[in-house]
Amino acid sequence: MAALQLEKQRGRSAALAIAAVVIVLGIPLWWKTTETYRAWLPFSEISELDSLQLQLSVDIEVVFSRGTLTPEQQKRFPHSHVNEKEHQVDAKTGLRYKYETRYRTATIMEEDALNQPTAAEADLSLHMLSESSCGSVVVYVIPGSSTLLPEDVKVYVGQRRTALLRSPPFKSSWNLKEVLSNLEMEVEQVVSTMSFAHQDIVAALSDRVRMTKVTKESMTDSMRAIKSSPGYEITFSLLNPDPKSHSLHWDIEGAVQSYIQPLLNKLAPIANFSVDSQILYYAVLGVNPRFDNSVSAYTLSADSLSHVINPVEARLGSNAASSNPVLNFLLYVPDAHHSPLFIRDHGKREVPSNAFHSPRWGGIMVYNVNEMYGPETERPVDININMSKVMGVFLAQLRLMLGVQHTHPPTGFVLQSPGSAGLSDWELDRLLWSRSVENIATASTTITSLAQLLDQIGNIVINDNIAQQVSSAVTSLQSAVAELEAGNLAFALQYSREAILASERAFFDPSLLHLLYFPDDQKFAIYIPLFLPMCVPIVLSLLKIVSEAKKRRADKQAKSD
Repeated sequence: MAALQLEKQRGRSAALAIAAVVIVLGIPLWWKTTETYRAWLPFSEISELDSLQLQLSVDIEVVFSRGTLTPEQQKRFPHSHVNEKEHQVDAKTGLRYKYETRYRTATIMEEDALNQPTAAEADLSLHMLSESSCGSVVVYVIPGSSTLLPEDVKVYVGQRRTALLRSPPFKSSWNLKEVLSNLEMEVEQVVSTMSFAHQDIVAALSDRVRMTKVTKESMTDSMRAIKSSPGYEITFSLLNPDPKSHSLHWDIEGAVQSYIQPLLNKLAPIANFSVDSQILYYAVLGVNPRFDNSVSAYTLSADSLSHVINPVEARLGSNAASSNPVLNFLLYVPDAHHSPLFIRDHGKREVPSNAFHSPRWGGIMVYNVNEMYGPETERPVDININMSKVMGVFLAQLRLMLGVQHTHPPTGFVLQSPGSAGLSDWELDRLLWSRSVENIATASTTITSLAQLLDQIGNIVINDNIAQQVSSAVTSLQSAVAELEAGNLAFALQYSREAILASERAFFDPSLLHLLYFPDDQKFAIYIPLFLPMCVPIVLSLLKIVSEAKKRRADKQAKSD
């Protein structure tokens, strides 16, 4: 009997020892070795980015030239004024525009510059005196009787960040407040033309807000322009479907250097660009043009243009070494059997440029050469393409693709052509404002979406590299917002680019793919066959020990009673 009790006691001790080892050592060791590594992320700072409040600050300088103010009025200068406007785009996105305007009189050197015979020369002379900072606007108020501007011109906007404003009539009895109040409307029109418009900024927030908040025109510009990217590939292609008839020669390298490269140099702060070219033989359009007897020419209707791109795109090839978006510009020379070929718009009118563009893809121009040779000319005919005509069209299309928006100035405004630079300084500023806001909106949306994903799926590994990218994106976003608020447009763009790069690297990291991880039900299916055979005897032994202990306690209680 004693031996039996000893054997039972030994069994109970063994079961308790095994259970203790499993509970104290086995389970913690298993838990630690199988837990998912998740580096720390700044979730509190990311949640603050979900509610985005942007302030755009613009420095404005209004300079009064000689003859616009009375001596008494001039005594009140220099003077400054701050004007703020707020717009709540939606529940989580708000905009505040801060215009800090400084008023002063022109210096002697500025007066000499304004005495130039033409407005363009005055604009250049003023630029030589001092270069305005990125994002700022300088308005020179000239007398109403000045011959610098034509009589019907109220405002002249130059190639830089300077505008000439014909002074409205001021009464000598007016005080400073009345003078500035009378000038305020004209200055606001100049600033909205040279800096940014509210609808353009809202369109740049398209990743965060519904497009119903945007006007049709701004939405069209936003959908036409290619999305912001660290770099772009620009490809110029010459399509020669009939090399037996036409031997085409184009100086694409010289044309790019003369027409395209100045624009790309201006846009260097926004993105990196690479340009290449190619000639494709026997490349035809995907549609058959129709012959129009009334004009004795072949035509392509606006409805058929959408079918042109896909067949041609298959021949273009792609740069597999780069993940940057590609902008394609195609010069198509019709074969001798389909010449001349003209593009018609929806109103059945011939397009003057004989070209069309596809949003976020590129443009195609049809170049007719049938008038350059007669029917008796020996084939193939050597043809030198007029690159000035071609690149003028491609340059206009490239500006649209990169987001240089159409500017519709008020009546009485004259905008100087950007010339060989391809882009005015104030046009660049408008693009920088839009790109900075677009980058901030895209990066904040990406990083908040990633945070929600990682919060919902707890078994995704967050390695140190991802945590570093997320922290970098959050820091850059905060810096970009702060620089926008301070009016430092160049730095705001730089930080916003860093934010969008870091956020996309973190979001598209291969280790975050959900398919690499097992759901909880699959984990149970794996672990139950492993642990159940081991756990059942231990649990049953523990239950038996507890049952025997209760029985002994009951027997002891009965004896004591």
